[in-house]
Amino acid sequence: MSEKAQGAFLTISELAEALGLPQHILRYWETRFPQLRPLQRAGKRRYYRPDDVTLAKKIDRLLNQEGYTIKGVQKLLSERVPAPATPTASAPSGVPASPRADLLPELKRLRTHLADALAAA
Repeated sequence: MSEKAQGAFLTISELAEALGLPQHILRYWETRFPQLRPLQRAGKRRYYRPDDVTLAKKIDRLLNQEGYTIKGVQKLLSERVPAPATPTASAPSGVPASPRADLLPELKRLRTHLADALAAA
């Protein structure tokens, strides 16, 4: 992807590439998340504003990294509740917690081990 100025609008292909997703996923998200509304110019060409890009990244993180469902993300966005910043934060009621939450103790142990190794180096 060519470098654009910060704050420049992105086309659907540029955003899809940045997120590592197919374009049809972004078009699907537009049908499920009314908050995600890129500008559409002649020929229905989509232009994602910086706020749209931020929202698309948030949706991607919640769905593909934190394990939320489409309905769970819809609920988070409609309530305008800030999404959990870490997998350790509890999910709002009715929204499933991350399926990876059971890995947290092991990850903390590894982090401590790596920090000790770095300090000894």
